[in-house]
Amino acid sequence: QVQLVDSGGGLVQAGGSLRLACAASARTFRRYAMGWFRQAPGKEREFVAAITWSGGNTYYADSVKGRFTISRDNAKNTGYLQMNSLKPEDTAVYSCAAGNPPRVTTEPGYDYWGQGTQVTVSS
Repeated sequence: QVQLVDSGGGLVQAGGSLRLACAASARTFRRYAMGWFRQAPGKEREFVAAITWSGGNTYYADSVKGRFTISRDNAKNTGYLQMNSLKPEDTAVYSCAAGNPPRVTTEPGYDYWGQGTQVTVSS
């Protein structure tokens, strides 16, 4: 069992930056892929970024490619999402997830989820 705690959200102006963190409760975190998903009001949750257990491969939604960077520090049982050049359309609740999904860009197979952290980007 792994518990995930998301943090780092907040209110930022367009063009600004935030770094989200996903702290895991167990060392088994390092065995899992990690993903970030977001849900805006009135919309379905969508994939943002993912990273394999070793950190050797990363994946991004087209909407964030070149602006967001996913990373992890397995020694600290923590994952990160660095978000730069933020836009108002990035406003959403961001949640991290861990698991061994067949496709890291979709939700099935992510067994553990954080509680979510609100990111609000003002124009």
